[in-house]
Amino acid sequence: MIAEKMHRAKVGSLTSTLSVKMNGLRTTSKKEPTMSSMPPNPATTPLSAFAFDVSIEDFEVKVLQASLQVPVVVDFWAPWCAPCQTLKPMLEKLAEEYKGRFLLAMVNADENGELAGHFGVRNIPSVKVVFQGQLVDEFNGALPEAQVREFLDRIALPAVEGEGVNLREAAAALLGEGKLEEALAKLVEASQANPQDQAVQLDAIDVLMQLGRNDEAAQLLAGEYKDEADRATALRARLALAQGAADSAPLEAKLAANPDDHATRLELARAYAAQSRFREALEAVLEVIRRDRFFDEGAPRKAMLQLFEALAGEQYDDLVREFRRKMSAALN
Repeated sequence: MIAEKMHRAKVGSLTSTLSVKMNGLRTTSKKEPTMSSMPPNPATTPLSAFAFDVSIEDFEVKVLQASLQVPVVVDFWAPWCAPCQTLKPMLEKLAEEYKGRFLLAMVNADENGELAGHFGVRNIPSVKVVFQGQLVDEFNGALPEAQVREFLDRIALPAVEGEGVNLREAAAALLGEGKLEEALAKLVEASQANPQDQAVQLDAIDVLMQLGRNDEAAQLLAGEYKDEADRATALRARLALAQGAADSAPLEAKLAANPDDHATRLELARAYAAQSRFREALEAVLEVIRRDRFFDEGAPRKAMLQLFEALAGEQYDDLVREFRRKMSAALN
């Protein structure tokens, strides 16, 4: 809930203070020279129902009045700002994905220096959140998408039952219960509700791989995932590990009979990875490194790096960090 985590800056009511200041600012006939020699952005029309450009002239209506009903994320950016070119399209994408749980108001700081000054913007990109006429939260710089999502989840309105984002959360809950088929059905429904959401599509591919439906996963991974390129690469790496992997039970029996059979242990690690038993896969490879790091011209180290590539992404960050440390200790 918004009230539970939001740290409200004590700046007074923006509804009154900004209205007064903007009445004075509107009398200015010309703006001061901007920081950039680039031409101003000609876009003045709304980009969508959830993301739009805002200037000093329409700030009161589009931001202050709108904030009485829904949090408004105000993104201060400029055409010359390289980090802005990363953050701005990400926010636009997320505004569409969240479907009105927050609104995105984009302010060109070069063209609206008075607004930027009032909000205390010193560096860009700078993101402020206005809700119920008050400044309630903010961050600066181009954060990774995972952190931006965490920020938005903190300030956005609760999801409405039936929205794609809520279906994705329901799928995650089902996955936690081991209900893979039900989770996949939820993700298919979420993808139908929002066909442009590549994160949901990759969630579904991940579940297909856990179900052993690798051919279907491979077909879907043949597509392009510009918005989720790193995660798509990681899933392709996992699929490569899974293809041709043997059943783990016979390998476990073979290894029990001969614990120094490094080739079997590495094959077992591949089998574990194919079953999404990633910790066991990493432990198996690490054990080979500890027993004989030079086995088969450094095969265990190569196998570990393959697993790290396959586990790239926020979901497995802690696990990868843990085994990077363990591998480093074993090699030194």
